[in-house]
Amino acid sequence: MKHNVLFLLTLVLMCSLYSNAQRGVRIAYIDTEYILENVPEYQESMVQLDNKAQDWKNEIQTKLLAIEQKRKDLSNEKALLTKELIDEREEDIAFEENEILDYQQKRFGPNGDLMIQKKQLMQPIQDQVFSAVQDLAASRKYDFIFDKSSDAMMLYSAKQFDLSEQVLRSITRASKRTQAETKAEQRAAEEEELIPEINEELEAREQALEEKKAERESAIEKRRQEILEAREAKQKEAEAKRQQILEEREKAKQEKLDARNNTASNSESETGTTTATDAKQVETKTREQLIEENRQKKLAEREARIKELEAKKKQILEDRQKTKDSINNN
Repeated sequence: MKHNVLFLLTLVLMCSLYSNAQRGVRIAYIDTEYILENVPEYQESMVQLDNKAQDWKNEIQTKLLAIEQKRKDLSNEKALLTKELIDEREEDIAFEENEILDYQQKRFGPNGDLMIQKKQLMQPIQDQVFSAVQDLAASRKYDFIFDKSSDAMMLYSAKQFDLSEQVLRSITRASKRTQAETKAEQRAAEEEELIPEINEELEAREQALEEKKAERESAIEKRRQEILEAREAKQKEAEAKRQQILEEREKAKQEKLDARNNTASNSESETGTTTATDAKQVETKTREQLIEENRQKKLAEREARIKELEAKKKQILEDRQKTKDSINNN
């Protein structure tokens, strides 16, 4: 049987490949066993049926034990019974045993109650599976959809061609629509139908894009941190340079004050060597000259200092502007 099925499938595939060579053949498969295992209504019904089958087995076992006990009793009483009574009781036991076998066949036979009820349970699910498969085949333009759990043996099956989840979702949505009692539940079921089916290839591509996007954002963030660190380093360098200029300026100012004090001290020493007669005139003239000279010198030094400060201030502002422009450009 399997060989015939495989031969027919091979023949159909070859014919389809020949007729659809330009378009290409789209093939998918489902796993009916997986779908049935995940349908709650079917599982609940199967549990009830299994319980019922167990009750039937217990009933048959009880009757068989009763017959076995009757056989033992007859074997123990044969010495006390006539042949007619023994034959009659053996006939009764055989009749009861046949009745039990008939009952067992009725319950568990190929056409028994268990098989009939299983078919009754599976038929609605199979109809739903068939309907969902037809819809998927029409919407996605599949040429063949196989059942992995049937006699058509599948030697290899790639996961991206498995439609079991889509079929299961279709059945679940149909069940929710049937069981929906309130308008809210009906609206929720209708909204669930609008959810697009999962395309694993598309998801893989989207995941790859997300990973690339994350890598790109990470590289941008790393570059931004490097720029910030370079900017901070330049700011620290500019601050250190400014501090050095202030220290050098303060040092030069102190040196000038020291030089001025030394000059005044030397002038006072020289005025002490003049004669006593001209001491007052020379001293007055020299003091006035020194005051004027010191005043002019101070003015000249102040102007020079002001010019120097203006030049350094201008240089500092230019350096600071260059630093800001360099940071902004980075």
